[in-house]
Amino acid sequence: MSYKRLFIWVEGDDDARFFEKIIEPKLRKKYNFVETRRYAVLKKEKMDNFLKSIKAMNADYIYVTDINDSPCVTTKKQEVQNKLRNIDEERIIVVIKEIESWYLAVLGDAEAEKFKIRTFSETDTITKEQFNGLIPKTFDSRIDFLLEILKIFSIEIAKQKNRSFRYCIEKYNCEASENIGNGVY
Repeated sequence: MSYKRLFIWVEGDDDARFFEKIIEPKLRKKYNFVETRRYAVLKKEKMDNFLKSIKAMNADYIYVTDINDSPCVTTKKQEVQNKLRNIDEERIIVVIKEIESWYLAVLGDAEAEKFKIRTFSETDTITKEQFNGLIPKTFDSRIDFLLEILKIFSIEIAKQKNRSFRYCIEKYNCEASENIGNGVY
């Protein structure tokens, strides 16, 4: 069996925390090496060269981007391809709307009640600003709240509430099979 490597490219720290805790453990079953890296700190040329190198070493990669204000996933993927000439369209995962929507997707009724925030039946339209407005005053920081959510993360609940999360999980076959944090899987 050959040595299989996967690089997950994410925009920032919140994305990295999410992928390192939730997605990486699932993908380590299929790869010998999995690493999440941030691309927001890189110049376009450097990122393009990384993609070229990854392809040359016959490794895999996932490039994660928020949809933000793009009208649809296809348009967002085209925007990324226009910026990075060495990227493959099928390797792009578009988060709808922003990574905070994936964090919020895991909260069922009991978890939302624990945090004293409202429950959402779907989180596809949640923005960073909306998420920040929900952070309970009992948390010292936004990061503390994000980390607490990751402790109770349920892939099954999140799949029901966020279509781009479901797409990512199903595309990379990261179905629930083990506990992550203290949640129910």
